[in-house]
Formats: sequence, structure tokens, C-alpha cells
Amino acid sequence: MSLATAVDNMIRPAIRGLDFLQPLFALFVRLFVANVFWKSGLTKIQSWDTTVMLFTHEYHVPLLPPAVAAFLGTGVELVFPVLLVLGFGGRMAAAVLFVFNIIAVISYPDLNEIGVKDHLYWGILLLVPLLYGPGKLSVDCWLRRRYLPNPWRAHQPK
Repeated sequence: MSLATAVDNMIRPAIRGLDFLQPLFALFVRLFVANVFWKSGLTKIQSWDTTVMLFTHEYHVPLLPPAVAAFLGTGVELVFPVLLVLGFGGRMAAAVLFVFNIIAVISYPDLNEIGVKDHLYWGILLLVPLLYGPGKLSVDCWLRRRYLPNPWRAHQPK
């Protein structure tokens, strides 16, 4: 037995284990990040007058009037986390939240160092579903399997 074969035999079970955990990790990332944005959206709808006041005096969203920015921001925080959790349009949801996250940092100049780090972490975590897709535990995966069968399956020997 060659050294390469011996190393391969030792590493292969670990790789299979990691492959098994990948869908759970993708789901965990989606749940974790979606929860952050969802809670922020819930906070905004608890007191709409306060939310509009914050967008008028604290958050300086470029190019949008404060009331429109408050409405759109709240909508993004309440709709796209749900899509992200379900993995329905998972990459699109991650992309929207990624851009929203950047706009949030730009729009709030008084954000402290810890807040910037939090947004950085959320942005990095959003790159997982954005770059790799929402994973096997998602509506996207189910729809793809159901309605877009693999064309190579028809040519495989039985």
C-alpha cells in the first residue's frame, strides 16, 4: 500500500463526515443571519413613528426620503430573512441582505467598532449562501430536484 493510498484511506471518512454536515451548516448559517435581520425588522414595526424618526435623524440612507427608506428597510428585514431561512430564492435573498447590510453600515455614521464588526460578520456569513447556494435543506434544492432533473441521469447505465 502506498503512502498516498494510506493517507487517502484515513482522510476519506473525515471528508464524508464533513460532507454530511454541510447541509446542516448551511441551514445554521441561514438561520443565524436571518434571525439578526428579522429581529431588527420586528423592532422597527413595534413603533413606526420612532422608526421614521430614526431614519430622519440617525440613519442617512442615500438618495431616499426617510419615510421611504424606513418602509423599504423594514420590508427587506421582514421579507428576505424568511426567504433565506426557507432557502427559496436563497442566493437572491442573501444578495439583497448583503447589499442591505452594506447600506446599513454606510447610512449610520455613528456605528461603533463593535457594530461594524457585527455587520462584517453578518456580511461574511451571507457570503456562504450567496456563493455556495442555500444547500440541500432548502426549497431551492427541492424545486431543482423536482422540476429540473439532471439530464445526465438518462444516459447513465442501469
